[in-house]
Amino acid sequence: MSILEKYNKAMSEKDEAVMKEILHDDFKFTMHASGNVLTKEDVIKWAMGDDINREKVRIIYENDEIGVEHSFVTFKDGNTQAVMGVFKYQDGKIISFETGATNIPK
Repeated sequence: MSILEKYNKAMSEKDEAVMKEILHDDFKFTMHASGNVLTKEDVIKWAMGDDINREKVRIIYENDEIGVEHSFVTFKDGNTQAVMGVFKYQDGKIISFETGATNIPK
């Protein structure tokens, strides 16, 4: 199973142990739409909550250094975004994740 497949499975199953294992201790999640940067702990807490629902997750490209995926994310407030994500890997773990998001009209 690839790194992104493990990550996506952990996200959908809300598997905190796998999230802790697959995210590098120096992990940073940069959301370019808002400018927010989240840490490993921030992302795990968010992923374990009920704020996000990811659908139609597609891995577009992946090798030992990088992964690219697209998904549709619906938030608890009802807003939906098409999200393109780029993951960088280090030591077999995700070291960074950057997103670009497009709002989908309700």
